[in-house]
Amino acid sequence: MGKYDVVIIGSGLGGLVCGYILSKFGYKVCILEQHTQIGGCLQTFRRSGVTFDTGMHYIGSLDPGQVLHTYFSYLGLLDTVPVRRLDESGFDTISLPQGDFKIPMGFSNFVEGLSAQFPHERNNIETYVQRIREVALESPLYNIQEIHEQVFLNPHSVKSGVQEFMCGISPNTVLQNVLLGNIPLYAGQRDKTPLYIHALIHNFYIQSAYRLVGGSDSISNSLAASIQVHGGEIYTKSQVAHIHCNAEKAVSVELSNGEIIHAESFISNMHPEATLAKLNTPLIRKAYRERILNLENTISNFTVYIVFKKNTVPYLNTNYYRYNTSDVWECTDYTPQSWPMNFLYMHQAPANNSKFAEGALLIAYMKYDEVRQWEHTTIGKRGDDYKAFKQEKSEKLLNALEQSFPGIRSGIESYSSSTPLTYRDYTATKEGSMYGVVRDKNFPTQTLVSQRTRIPNLFMTGQNINSHGILGVTIGSIITCSEFLGINTIIKDIKQHI
Repeated sequence: MGKYDVVIIGSGLGGLVCGYILSKFGYKVCILEQHTQIGGCLQTFRRSGVTFDTGMHYIGSLDPGQVLHTYFSYLGLLDTVPVRRLDESGFDTISLPQGDFKIPMGFSNFVEGLSAQFPHERNNIETYVQRIREVALESPLYNIQEIHEQVFLNPHSVKSGVQEFMCGISPNTVLQNVLLGNIPLYAGQRDKTPLYIHALIHNFYIQSAYRLVGGSDSISNSLAASIQVHGGEIYTKSQVAHIHCNAEKAVSVELSNGEIIHAESFISNMHPEATLAKLNTPLIRKAYRERILNLENTISNFTVYIVFKKNTVPYLNTNYYRYNTSDVWECTDYTPQSWPMNFLYMHQAPANNSKFAEGALLIAYMKYDEVRQWEHTTIGKRGDDYKAFKQEKSEKLLNALEQSFPGIRSGIESYSSSTPLTYRDYTATKEGSMYGVVRDKNFPTQTLVSQRTRIPNLFMTGQNINSHGILGVTIGSIITCSEFLGINTIIKDIKQHI
């Protein structure tokens, strides 16, 4: 390997989007990935002929004129990433003890559909829609607007809490829980989660919602191919052991095999804490290091990957969120006896447009403490106790699914499972955290991770910058690349695809 303009550590979505933008603008880019497969949370795997996603399950705002459609067009993904539209009458189904509630697609459908389910709440539902749309409109990169100040999110929505917002919308706690029903998409915490997290995510999906067909790796593979067309280089099985600095800046990375790679600038797609672990330099001051090390991370998950018997289980074109509690906020505070207090059940979109499902994901919150005793083990070598733990949890989760869908277990051919350790080892996120650093409305600046580090030519990208998810990470990558190109240079380039 020669010397590069930019070395990017990690090939998750953030690293790939940065690689795409910078290589498109003529930078000589090198992306280093420690695993054999690129993509981070976009990685997939196959069991019994069924492809399973590991982190990117469904996407929103992909209709023409909507924000992700524009970003996909810019990134060359529209024609290379097959998708299947979810049910317009209910792309999400929120199942509470009080009944099942459908979340319709499209703002007018959303108001009409929920008003039919909550006849006395129409005005409040309209107010809810108006407010989350305002939050999105106040966020320039979510609307692909040029920026004249370095403010990417409205300060009010960063300091305001989701829970207070919901209580102000309606005193009806069932309606509140329905509106909060997709809370596993951001692992919300009652006393911490800022309004913008909820508002941007719900606004994103209400506009339109799609499943990826054939696996989320179509995104990473397409981006990688485009980067290589632009002259960029991508290397797998290339784990960065150290980031070396001189007295002023970063100068090179050292791989685990001892190879040294030089560059003018560096971007880390790793978790901020993992990035600091690669650095031993006085340029990183103790106060900055301690702030990063003390950041709280979101909860992890336990997932069962289900293979169905052929032509047995009808394809379910909605995402099913089940709660065994009348308070969706409390699901992260489960006990071993109460687990699972909730789960998310979704089918993999079949490539042949079949009426029957081939596979499904069954996801529940899981604390890292439950698997901490095996944290020093590696994939495939965790022992019999770990296998027994996974088996026990899988059975509990499948039994919970059976209660919601009687007879479903008779349609299952086989299943496998993953824990927070699996997620940690394949994505390198701290303790298998689903969404990285917790954003806290009480400490908005302290829990905001900047794309800039204390090293002038080392930057960060990924779900800890701006926000998580396909849109949040894409926008975070644009913010990172703005350090090289200027934000409005990128925005003007993107606007050509509107």
